[in-house]
This record gives sequence, structure tokens and C-alpha cells, in this order.
Amino acid sequence: MVEPPGRRRSTVRGANGAEMMAARRAHAYPQVVLTAGDLVDTEVLAAPPGISAADALRLARRRRVRVLACGATTHVLVDDLARADSLGLGDLAARAVARPLPIVPPRTPELAVRRRLAEGAPTVIVSGAGAIARPGTPRAVPVRARLEKALPAATRALLAEVARVAAGQGARAFVAGGLVRDAWRGAIGAAGDLDIVVEGDGPAVARALADALDGTLVEHERFLTASVRAPGHGRIDVATARSERYDSPGALPRVLPAPIGQDLQRRDFGVNAMAVEVTSDAWELLDPFAGAADLERRRLRILHPLSFVEDPTRLLRAARYAARLDLRPDAWTARCQALALSLAPYAALSAQRIATDLERLLAEPRCAKALAVLARGGAPRLLDPRWRLTRATSARLAAVPTTLAWTAGRAVTRPLIVGALALAGDQPAAVAETMAGRLGLSGEPLSELRRALAETPALARRVGAATPSAAGRALRGASGATLAALHLAGGAARQRVEWWLARGRMVEPTVGGDDVIALGVPRGPAVASALAALRDARLDGLVVDRATEMDYVRAWHSSQERKA
Repeated sequence: MVEPPGRRRSTVRGANGAEMMAARRAHAYPQVVLTAGDLVDTEVLAAPPGISAADALRLARRRRVRVLACGATTHVLVDDLARADSLGLGDLAARAVARPLPIVPPRTPELAVRRRLAEGAPTVIVSGAGAIARPGTPRAVPVRARLEKALPAATRALLAEVARVAAGQGARAFVAGGLVRDAWRGAIGAAGDLDIVVEGDGPAVARALADALDGTLVEHERFLTASVRAPGHGRIDVATARSERYDSPGALPRVLPAPIGQDLQRRDFGVNAMAVEVTSDAWELLDPFAGAADLERRRLRILHPLSFVEDPTRLLRAARYAARLDLRPDAWTARCQALALSLAPYAALSAQRIATDLERLLAEPRCAKALAVLARGGAPRLLDPRWRLTRATSARLAAVPTTLAWTAGRAVTRPLIVGALALAGDQPAAVAETMAGRLGLSGEPLSELRRALAETPALARRVGAATPSAAGRALRGASGATLAALHLAGGAARQRVEWWLARGRMVEPTVGGDDVIALGVPRGPAVASALAALRDARLDGLVVDRATEMDYVRAWHSSQERKA
């Protein structure tokens, strides 16, 4: 028997055991649909638009709220206010550390709210009702099948060994950073460095891994990290999962062991804050800041408003990742960059750290694009706040890859010098001088850089229009930095420099000193002068063989005697 819709059969057994069939209309149970208003878990407190970070923090703590509204659409998290205060930036306007938090009506469905949180928003603002904070524990998604398909067999075997060693130490191991990012993109290339994060004793895992791979170990005790190098593998960096605290803008951080979720929070960009637990059978992906979504949208996004202030070298890394991964900083990240640059220079930021990141950028295959991003964002103002992007500077930056390739084949100078010449070559003398002094150079390299910056503009005009012999006299004593600066200048100056190193500097007369003396030139300085004049004649094509060289020396000697 087929029951009509909306009815169901039920069996009722009486006292005498007889069965009776009964039908009754089903009850309708209302479906509960949660909305944003139902999910609110914190109050949003209105604050004066011009309130300082320190005053806003005191207000929030007094009222025990996690979010302040400094205007209709400007919301500030207490965590960001506390960070500003700890960095000594309490006088900064609270609005300066606002985030672009999504704002939804109270009747927005729960699913839409969860989607916003999954896309990386730390908090969703509910109009007129409060706010919803993102859960503290990042959601893990099994991704073993996807990553195993993307990773080379050698990398999979290495990760299996890392998992085995970590488990033996009673630790959880995660692969993080670039490998996860590139595997997700399906862009794994040649074997590179591996970034392993350990919930547990990272250095102990590193020591055991070095033993298992028959490799060498270098420990960095201050940062709870160690590096392993083993035959057949790149460098394996092993770090204890940790949190960081910066005592002042640009200073190196103090670190403390922490869960993996906090370790991901301390990183630079969403695309680098992804990790996969290799000690789990499922290989679970942690992506609390929606790095995967950023990759799909080709978006480069900082993790908190003062990230560039804590570590200004992230400005250089932003340009490097933007070029390498074809990403574009979003508007909020660009605002955070501008805030960090407005606070430059950074007394606690060492010149060596800037130089190291600039050299890494110059080693990128797409370094011209990285330099263009760097310049458009104003990052060179870390070296001198007076730096400005000019058309001539843009042209030099575009020429950097060509000049780097040219200098590398001739060991003219190091890449850092080329980068400095491109960034500072068109700046006022005082700015160029300051920039040169903030790249960690000293001694002769610094002197050469400063001389090149000072003399190149006039020298480029001179050698570009000079005869070969005059150009040779100008270039013969030039340093490698000056030669690189002339090459960056392009045009006739570049052609002269390329000619000089390829052919011009090798031009020498066949007639020697004894021959010159035999032709009547007296011993002493006159011999060197005669040979120099003869070499110039060779460069200008006035003499072509030994006979014409000897005729030239006779004529030169006669002219010198007449002058005397």
C-alpha cells in the first residue's frame, strides 16, 4: 500500500497483542536558519574618529571590547592597537591601523558569513549589532592526493623521512611557506629549500634529521631554528613553531614557542601562511588567511596593518613575490606599505638586512619587474625618505637585468652595487650619498660606489661623444662600479663601455719601449708618453701596422723636440 504524501504509517500494538494500522498527518517542524545577527559574539564600540591608538586601546580595554568603530566604515581591532602600543606608536591615529573588515546586514545567512571568514577576514562586522570573530583554530583540509600529484618523487620521499624523524621525537611536523604555495599552484620546479615547522623541539628534530640524512647542521638558538644540508637535497630549514614580539619598529623579534596557528600568524603574506602537516596521514592543509584564494585571485595581502613596520624588509619581499608569482598588492596592503614608509628611516633596521633582501630580489629571474614594483611602492625610501621615482630612474631599473648579465660575464662588480647604482643614480647628490651608506658596504666597495654615483653623469656625456682614444683614456682607470653605472646609463655610453671591455682595452702597439728609444726618444718619462700616444693612435685607427707605428713615433718625437 502506498501512503499518500504527508502521511506516514505507524504500528500500534494494543494490550491484547493485536496490531492496528493508523495514519496521521505528519507534523511540520520549522527549520532554524541562523543569520549574522544570531552569530554576533562581540560588541563594536564607537570611538572618536581622531582618537590615538593608545587612547583607543585604553578605551577598548576599559569597556572590554575587541572592535572599535572610528567612523561608519572604519573598524580597528584591539589586537592591532596593542601591537601599535607595544611598538611605541601609541600616538599614531587609531584609524591608521584599521582593517577593511567586511560589513554585512544582520539578516545575512550564516553560510555567507562563514564564507567571509574563510576568505581571510579576522572579523565580520554586523551592521548595528556587533561583530563575529574568526575561530582561533584554523580548519584543516586533507590535501594529500593533490600535493602528492604536484610534488616530485624525491620531495615526497624527503617529506616522508621528515615525518618519520619528527614522530620519533614526539613532535608534529609541518611543511610551510614556498613549497606548499608552489605545490598548490602546480608550479614546482627544481628541488629547492624546504621550510619545516615543528610543534615540539625543532632543533632536536633537526639534529635527528641531519643524522638520518648524513648531513650537516647549523643551529640558530636565538630564533629556535636550525638548517640541515644533506647530499642530494637543498637546505632544509627546521624551526620550532613560534610567536614573535617586536620591541621597536624594524628590530629583530623575540621568539617564543607557540602552536602552529600562531606561527602562521607571524608570517608576512597570506600566500606564505599555508602549511601542511606531514605527520598526519591525510596531509592536512592549514590556510587561516586564505592564501589559496589569494593565489587564485593573484592577490598579495599582508596579514596585519603593522607587518611592514615590524619588519620593513617585507617591503622588498613584497616586490619579489609580486614579480615571481605575478601577484598584485591589494589596496589595503598598499596603504600599509605607505604607512611603514612614512615612518622611515628605521634606526633598528640594519643595513645588512636591507642589502640581503635587495640581493635576493636582484637574483630573481624577473628582477626588472620586481624593481619596478619596488620603486612604484616607494620602498627605496627605506634608504632615504627623500628618494623619488623619476623617469630616468625607471629607465635604469629596466636596464638592470641587461647590466647584471653583462657584469656577471666579466666580473665587473657585484649585483648589489648594480642595484644601488640603478636606484640612486638619478637622485640628488645628498640622497645618493645617504643611500650608498645604508647598504652595509664599507672600505673600497663603498668608496667605488660613491665615486661612481658622483662622476658617472658627466663621464657618460664625455665618453659617449669622445673619440676612441679619449674614451679609452677616461675608461682605463675607471672602477667596476663606474663601468656598471655607464652601462646602466644606456645609449652611446653603454656602447663605449661594451667596446672598451670587449676590444678597446686590449689594444696595444707592437712597437715596444726599446724600439721607441732606438727611434731617438730619450729614456725616462718620454718613453711612456710616446707609447701612450702610440696606443691612442692605434685606437683611433691612425696606425695599423709596425711600419706606420714607427713613422708615427718619429713624427711624435720631432713634434716634441719642436715644442721644447
